[in-house]
Amino acid sequence: MDDAALRRSTLWVATLAVFFAFLNTSIVLISLPAVFRGLHLDPLEPGNLGYLLWLLTGYLVVTSVLVVLGGRLGDVFGRARMFTLGFGIFTVGALLAGLTPSHGGTGAVELIVFRCVQGVGGALLAANSVALVVDVYPTHRRGAAVGITQVAAIAGSFLGLLVGGLVADHSWRAVFLLNVPVGVIGTVWAKRSLHDKHESKKVGLDPWGNVLFAIGLVGILTAMTYGIQPYGGHITGWTSPFVLTCLLGGIAVLGLFYAVERRVANPLVDFRLFRSRAFSMGNAAGFFGALARGGQQFMLVIWLQAIWLPRHGYSFHDTPLWAGIYLLPMSVGFMLAGPVSGSLSDRFGARAFASGGMLVCSATFIGLMLMPANFPLWLFFLLLALNGIGFGMFSSPNATAVMNAVPAAARGAASGIRSMAMNSGQVLSIGLFMTLLVLGLAGSLPQKLHAGLVGAGVPEAIAAHASAAPPVSSVFAAFLGYDPVQTVLGPQNVQALPASVRAHVEAHSFFPDAIGPAFMNGIIVVFTLAAIVCFISAIASLLRGGRFVADELDPERAPLEEPDAPGLLGDVIDEPAIGGGAIGARA
Repeated sequence: MDDAALRRSTLWVATLAVFFAFLNTSIVLISLPAVFRGLHLDPLEPGNLGYLLWLLTGYLVVTSVLVVLGGRLGDVFGRARMFTLGFGIFTVGALLAGLTPSHGGTGAVELIVFRCVQGVGGALLAANSVALVVDVYPTHRRGAAVGITQVAAIAGSFLGLLVGGLVADHSWRAVFLLNVPVGVIGTVWAKRSLHDKHESKKVGLDPWGNVLFAIGLVGILTAMTYGIQPYGGHITGWTSPFVLTCLLGGIAVLGLFYAVERRVANPLVDFRLFRSRAFSMGNAAGFFGALARGGQQFMLVIWLQAIWLPRHGYSFHDTPLWAGIYLLPMSVGFMLAGPVSGSLSDRFGARAFASGGMLVCSATFIGLMLMPANFPLWLFFLLLALNGIGFGMFSSPNATAVMNAVPAAARGAASGIRSMAMNSGQVLSIGLFMTLLVLGLAGSLPQKLHAGLVGAGVPEAIAAHASAAPPVSSVFAAFLGYDPVQTVLGPQNVQALPASVRAHVEAHSFFPDAIGPAFMNGIIVVFTLAAIVCFISAIASLLRGGRFVADELDPERAPLEEPDAPGLLGDVIDEPAIGGGAIGARA
C-alpha cells in the first residue's frame, strides 16, 4: 500500500471508529425511556435512580479511566494493534448489550456492565485514532485530517440523538445491535489496512500508576454521579459520607499518583510532556471546553423535553425524538467550521482559531441564558448553529496543536491524556451542571408547583406531597419522556381526580408553565458557568504560544520542550531537561 492509500485508509477507518464511539454516548441518552421499558424497570422509583445515572455515565467513566492506559499500550505494543483490538472489544460489548438476557434491576446491572465493556474498547479507539492519523499525515495536512475526525466525533454525538429516537421506538436492543455489523467491518478493515509507522517501545507498563490513577479518577467521577441524587433530607447528595469519601479520597489518591509518577522509570503519564506549553495549555483548553460542552447537551435536551416541546403541543412520549431533531443546527455548525478551521490552522497556527471559537461559544451561552423559557425557535436555532461553529473552530486546531507538541514516540500517551481530559470534563460537566440546575430549581419549583396544582383543583394534601418531591424527579421524568405531573402525583392520585381537574393537570402546557420560571433560574446559573468556563478555555488557548511542531525541530529526536517557550511546569519536575532526547530515552 502506497503512502497516499495508507493515509486515506487510516483516516477513514479512524473516522468511522470515532463516529460510532461518540454516537454511543448520545444514542443511549435519548433511548433510555425505551431501554427501561424493555427492562420492565421504572428508573424513577426509589433506589432505581442509580441505574439511570450509571447507564448515562458508565461508558464515559470507563473510557476516561482507561484512555491514558490505552494510549500507553499503543506506544508500547503498536497503535494499529491496540486500535484494532479496541474495535473488536467495542463490537463485543455492543453485541452483549443488545442481547442482555435479564430484566428488572438484574438486567440493568448486566446492561451497565456490557456498556462498560464497550467503554474499554472505546478507550483504545479514542486513545489511538488521532495518533494514527497524525502519524501518517505530514505537518501541513494534519489539521485538515484531524478536523475530519473531530467532525465525526461531534456529528456522532448529535446524530446519536436522532438515530436513538428513531431506532428505540422499534426496539431498544437495536440501539446496541446496530453497532455490531459496523464494528465487524471496522475491525477487519483496521486489521488489514493499518500499519504502525513508528517502532513500539519495549518498556514496562507502570502497574502502580495504573492502579492509583484508576482508583483516583473513578472515585471523583463516582462522586459526581451520586452527588446528583437526593440524600436524606437534602435535594442533592453532596453531604453524603459516601460521596464525600469518594471525592476527597479520589483527590488524595491522584495526588499520590502524581508523586509516584515522578519517580518510576516508565510512568503511565510522563509529566515531562507538560513542560511543553503548547501541550499543557492545549490540554487545559480542551478540558475546560469539554466542561462547558458536556453538560450543555444534557441541559438543552431537558429544556426542550420539559418545557418548549410540551408547551407547543408535543406529547411527552414524542419529545426525545424531537429534541434530537431540534439540536441538529449545532451539529451542522460544527461540521461546517471543523474542517475549515483545521485546514487553516495548518498554515496559521491554532491559537487564533481555538481562542476565537471559545469566545464565540461563551457569547452563545450568554445568549441562551438571556432567552425566555418559551423561546422563539429561529433565535434558538441561530444560537445553536453559532455554538456549533464556535466549538468547530476550537476542536480541530486544538487537537492538532496538542498532538504536534509531542514527538512521534509519545503520540499514543499524548492522545490518551488529551482524550482523558475531554472525557473527564464531560462527566464532571454533567454532574456539575445537573447539581446547579437542581439547586436552582429547589429555590422556587416547590412553591410554583404547589400553587399550580392547588389552583387547578388538586386537593391540598396531594399537592403538598407532590411539591415535596425532589426536583430531580421532575427533571428526569421529563428527560425520559414521562409525564412529570403523573410522576410526582402518582398515577392512582391522578385517576382519582375529577375529570375536569385531571384534564387540566394533564394538559401539555401545565407542567411547562409551572416549572418554567424555576427552570430558568437554574439555566441562568448553568449557562453563566458555561460562559465563564469557555472564556477560561480561550485564555488557556492564548497562552499556548505560537505555532509549534515538535518533529520539525528534529524529526528523529524532537525535544519535549519548545526552545523559545519555557515549560510552565518545568520548575516542579525533578528530572533534568532532556535536550534533544526523545521521550522514550528515560533511564
